[in-house]
Amino acid sequence: MWTTSCKGAKRRDEVTALRAVYKTDVGRIRKNNEDSVGIFLNRDGQRLAIVADGMGGHRAGDVASNMTITSLKEMWEESQGIQTAEQAEEWLKSRIIQVNRVLFDHSLNHDECDGMGTTIEAVITTHLFATIAHVGDSRSYILNESGFQQLTEDHTLVNELVRTGQISKEDAEHHPRKNVIMRALGTEPNVNIDIKTITFEEGDNLLLCSDGLSNKVREGEMAEILKNDFDLEEKATMLISIANERGGEDNISVAIVEFSDTGEGDL
Repeated sequence: MWTTSCKGAKRRDEVTALRAVYKTDVGRIRKNNEDSVGIFLNRDGQRLAIVADGMGGHRAGDVASNMTITSLKEMWEESQGIQTAEQAEEWLKSRIIQVNRVLFDHSLNHDECDGMGTTIEAVITTHLFATIAHVGDSRSYILNESGFQQLTEDHTLVNELVRTGQISKEDAEHHPRKNVIMRALGTEPNVNIDIKTITFEEGDNLLLCSDGLSNKVREGEMAEILKNDFDLEEKATMLISIANERGGEDNISVAIVEFSDTGEGDL
């Protein structure tokens, strides 16, 4: 297991009371980890949290997810001046479109990477809002005063069948084509990205994860772990441990950003 918390000097205007952690685990079955995850700071001290899940069944899924994380990290660390949700949304849209093209061209020029792809869950968090960019079946959730809810819609065949009323949510859990992804990064020259902005306030928790977690841990369990008094490292470890205890057939990645109401925060 690889684990990192994002820590550093505090800036009152952006990172007061914000804390974050991320972890990834290969699971119990697979030999390679095709997930990539990270949390990065820009020049203004704002965070970008990313979970990218290299597409299972495709060649070089780990290359696709690593290239995505590395490219966005470099661009984010050089960025500054994002003050509004509109600016955050435009930054994510334009950069992810750029990365998609890089991945697609790389797959065309390298036979060993033919057909590679990745999901992406990328969230910019500030002390006022969180802006989410989503492609694939990795997910974002929020725990706030309204409860715990999923913020993204899976881009999968099964979710489309549920959405159109052809099968029930219960049927979807065991559908033989559950892992068929309808939209991913790097598989086509152009990509449609779901982008939304939500209010991010004291006491709120954001959870990003790959499907290695969401397929094994129920939403009620996620909520209970986020609500407890354990530190963020322990919460992330507990989530991954449950997924592994229930089979761990897939790689498991998680990122948590907490808007603490204690007045103390780490990067």
